Amino acid sequence: MRSLTRSALTAVAAVCLCVCATTAFAQVDTGTILGTVKDGSGAVVSGAKVTLTHEGQAFTLTRMTRPDGTYIFTPIRTGTYLLEVESAGFKKAVRRGIVLNLQQQAVVDVSLDAGQVAEEVDVTAEVPLLQTQSGEVGQTLTTDTIEALPLNGRDYTALARLSAGTARPQQGARAALQFTANGTRPGQNNYMLDGIDNNTSNVDFLGGTAYVVKPPVDAIAEIKVLTSSFGAEYGRAGGAVLSATLKSGSNEFHGSAWEFNRNDSLKAAEFFENARGLKKGRYDSNQFGFTAGGPIVKGKTFFFADYEGSISKQDQTWQVTVPTARQRDSGFTDFSDLITGQTGTRGPDLLGRTTPLGTIYDPATTRQVVAGQNVFLWASDILDGLESLWTKPLVYAVRGWEETSV
Repeated sequence: MRSLTRSALTAVAAVCLCVCATTAFAQVDTGTILGTVKDGSGAVVSGAKVTLTHEGQAFTLTRMTRPDGTYIFTPIRTGTYLLEVESAGFKKAVRRGIVLNLQQQAVVDVSLDAGQVAEEVDVTAEVPLLQTQSGEVGQTLTTDTIEALPLNGRDYTALARLSAGTARPQQGARAALQFTANGTRPGQNNYMLDGIDNNTSNVDFLGGTAYVVKPPVDAIAEIKVLTSSFGAEYGRAGGAVLSATLKSGSNEFHGSAWEFNRNDSLKAAEFFENARGLKKGRYDSNQFGFTAGGPIVKGKTFFFADYEGSISKQDQTWQVTVPTARQRDSGFTDFSDLITGQTGTRGPDLLGRTTPLGTIYDPATTRQVVAGQNVFLWASDILDGLESLWTKPLVYAVRGWEETSV
């Protein structure tokens, strides 16, 4: 019985490992380095040892070139890498400074020179800007760009508008911090963080956001905005894919701290404050935080942490419309203030008449003008006219002269 239980547990563990391995391979917060190894004559070199080293975290990966001379490292974390190629009868080739961006397929071809393995050919690598391995259309924003650009509110998703084909949402979309891509709606975009779905099912119409987690700008290593022809692994997106990856610890300690302040001393008074001679309202906003990362066990285990807080105090000026004294004293039967409070006329109508702007017409009285059921509304008892709105929904009281069909 004990043996059977142990076998069952082993089988469950194996299944879990398989599932986890598949999920890890499918993450899209990584990249790929691939290429072909050839000799001086252009013939492929099979069986060459290719070693890839992450310069920040010092971990290494090793592959052997295939019969066609190709090699591939995927999926691997973004960062700066060192590539070394060794094969009997050839000098050791070294490529330094290979920068791998988010979801990038960097092609690094290597040519080996004849000689002893102890000899070394050292080259600083430059990955071409044109990516021929994929038809994806998009843009990558690196740490330097993210931290150097001014960003009101420090919301990293606003940087997506720097990409070609993106724009602000249409008026009335209630998505102030979102964006449209190639004419699609803001709600069709896909937000991902470290390869994980970061979309909210409840859109924040007040704040205008569509994501769940908003990391500090200083904690983001890269942002990739894909607007067209991206792979099926992203799913769900009819618009664009905004994928961000967080920084990680390395063999060296690093960090940052910040405090951003905006207050009313640098803020102009609002329109209605000036119009009414009101004192400028208070405004005080502070955003503060820090990041820290480093090694726990050098070359093996690392940590990275971040925090950001936001405190805002702001006075609001409200513009409210209230009944005039004449309207209140008359029991809401005298609306002449609507006429005396403005100038101008409207008309002439079909009978050649003009009326002052602000005139309210009684929907209970009509007069036939032409054959059929076209009618005009006459000024009469205001109170009866308002009461008739409940019984004649197609005839209504408005400011100005209105022609109605019933």
